[in-house]
Amino acid sequence: MKYFIGIDGGGTKSHGLLVDENKNIIAEHLGGPTNFLLLGTEKVCETVFNLLKELREKAQVHYNQIEAVFLGTTGAGRRTDAQQLEVEFSKYCTKQNQTFKNFFVDSDALAALEGAFEGAPGSILIAGTGSIMFGKDYKDILYRVGGFGRFIGDEGSGYSIGKKGLIAVARQFDGRGGHTLLYNLLVKEFNINTPEDLITRIYKQNYDIASFAPFVFQAAMQGDAVANDIVLSECDALLEHIVAMHKKIPVKTLDIAFIGSIITSENVFSSRLRARITEQLSDVCVKEALHSPAFGAALLAIKKVHN
Repeated sequence: MKYFIGIDGGGTKSHGLLVDENKNIIAEHLGGPTNFLLLGTEKVCETVFNLLKELREKAQVHYNQIEAVFLGTTGAGRRTDAQQLEVEFSKYCTKQNQTFKNFFVDSDALAALEGAFEGAPGSILIAGTGSIMFGKDYKDILYRVGGFGRFIGDEGSGYSIGKKGLIAVARQFDGRGGHTLLYNLLVKEFNINTPEDLITRIYKQNYDIASFAPFVFQAAMQGDAVANDIVLSECDALLEHIVAMHKKIPVKTLDIAFIGSIITSENVFSSRLRARITEQLSDVCVKEALHSPAFGAALLAIKKVHN
């Protein structure tokens, strides 16, 4: 029997699956973060190697039975970066007196897309701390919309929503904007009472701007006009992503799966986004992802070898 391993790597943890050649899940394990651009390749190589070791031991299979490993991870969106990790991992394995027949690295979004539709055409809209959209047509051609980062992009993300909420509070501090419940929530939850407090937390204490997004949702649910405007404008920004993707993939109905905490959890933003898609985009269908990104990575491991 031949086996394949798929890993969904992120900034906080990694999720690994070992499957057989019939795509049956044999073993599952969680490991540490794999963003090598932040953590360095040596640390991530160690994390990945230990995760593979745990999966192999749980499944009770030998190294030579593992045909391929596919790591879909944050930080591997550029091929040159992904190749660097592939090379460094090979060197790390050599030091451990172990080898893997095939080890592939690519974007975590690619693994999520593959898992969401089990390799079939479709698209995924990702909105967590940041935002991006990926799609694939019947020819396996990949398309991307957004993903320009917090400085010039990330519309509809936790960062963008949180930032707009904090701007609204800053405007109230100055008298440039009207009263908003966001001010009360910032004071209550974070003990930020003055413009000086806000500036210090943002620029000197690395305040997590995306962490304020749930309070924007809370204020919108309580009828705050400012928060409601933020929610609707950020929904519209994601609708623009979807429209642009549909132009790239000329199908009658574009299937979309949501990925990321901002739009997969139950909140006012997620519900209004779904409602706006239904109201304005009749040629778009939101579907639940069929499988996890880790399973998608395993499918890509199989596909890499068979191709």
